[in-house]
Amino acid sequence: MKSYAKYRALLLTRLSELDQRLHEIEEELDAHQSKDWEELATEREDDEVLEGLGLAGQEEIRRIRAALQRIRDGEYGICTKCGEQIPEARLDVLPYTPFCKTCAASL
Repeated sequence: MKSYAKYRALLLTRLSELDQRLHEIEEELDAHQSKDWEELATEREDDEVLEGLGLAGQEEIRRIRAALQRIRDGEYGICTKCGEQIPEARLDVLPYTPFCKTCAASL
């Protein structure tokens, strides 16, 4: 079985970054209390963007946790759809991917 320590470290680092970013987004969302209507409208628009970033971050966290579980289970680097080995070049770009390039393209 191959060692995926490099990918585990990358995934854990990214998980930590995302966790920090989500806390910052949450703090920013809680900080708005403008009484000026124009400012409040702008803040609400900004909040929508922040919420979208937060949702994207939560989805990436879910994918990273699934990849870490695959590492623990000894299934990391194997396509969950076809069972073929995922090339390291693909894992270098998307370390949390559960699919080889062929299977990802067919989704």
